[in-house]
Amino acid sequence: MVYVHVPFCGSFCVYCAFYSEIVGTPGYAGGDVVASCQASTGHPILSYIKDLCREAAGRRDEIAASSAVPTLYIGGGTPSLLSAADIKLIADAVGGGPWSEFTVEVNPEDIVSKGEAYVRELLEAGVNRISMGVQSLDDGVLRWMCRRHNAETARNAYSILRNAGVGNISIDIISGIGGFPDECLEKTVSEILTWQPEHISAYQLGVDEGSALEEIVDAGRWQEAPEEQCRSQYEFLCKTLGEAGYRHYEISNWALPGKESVHNSSYWKRVPYVGLGPGAHSFRILPDGTQLRSWNSRQTSGWSAESEILSPEEIREETLMLGLRTAEGVGGRKIPESDWFVADSIIASLL
Repeated sequence: MVYVHVPFCGSFCVYCAFYSEIVGTPGYAGGDVVASCQASTGHPILSYIKDLCREAAGRRDEIAASSAVPTLYIGGGTPSLLSAADIKLIADAVGGGPWSEFTVEVNPEDIVSKGEAYVRELLEAGVNRISMGVQSLDDGVLRWMCRRHNAETARNAYSILRNAGVGNISIDIISGIGGFPDECLEKTVSEILTWQPEHISAYQLGVDEGSALEEIVDAGRWQEAPEEQCRSQYEFLCKTLGEAGYRHYEISNWALPGKESVHNSSYWKRVPYVGLGPGAHSFRILPDGTQLRSWNSRQTSGWSAESEILSPEEIREETLMLGLRTAEGVGGRKIPESDWFVADSIIASLL
């Protein structure tokens, strides 16, 4: 398992606290100019790719050791800001393929602006799964989130992905948004189900430390949705997606049978993985059984790594916390779907 973090966005969403930097692409050709990782570092994307190739080369043995689950996930940030040639270069630099599951996260506006040719190039580079951040099909919600796309762009982007031949698409949506009625979510879900994506991730909006939303809340300019509304929307998701044939295999994830995310499912099972790029985390189990967590610093070039050894108590807590989020549970212990809305507090009571 390999995760690659792309730390660039065209703009920041109000809720996001993932590490990313705003970057434009004028004058950046991509692909050919970095074909051998020898490009000048005049553009931050070029500098990033060069350093990413260097990191991948230095961790070749670690990548090979993680190949028991041959998946590659390129996330961000906004990976679709990169050219398809850059995506292929990253995949080649990692060198762990062929990948049984190769996912790239995309934003709708990039897919629409670059068109079917771009998507076909991604498929030719080995990508076989696309995760697209739609979040909502209500233009008022999207504007509040500071998303760069509108509902029509999302619809067009999905059509482009399908027409280009993508056979495994995951759609992200967000629930529990204070100040907006339930109908916004209900209409979004109803329409997305007509698209028939293979996978749907539905996350409840949270106020993450370091996000613009945190500043808005602290200033008293927005209030989170009440717990009753969040619970009602979650129950709507469980019922509606279940009736549409989607398997609820993790608290925030639904999939058509056989289309569960192999990569993300492995995280929840604590399978070792390699994280490349700024801000990325990694997990290793050494030959003597020692479990090691490491993470990269947050800078677009020249990042460094730190690590820690997990204690037996930390391993136990993490195993329970991750496993009990899934339909399989841990050691035969499961949390009923009806209680998944409050699963975090249930898990805490068991630790």
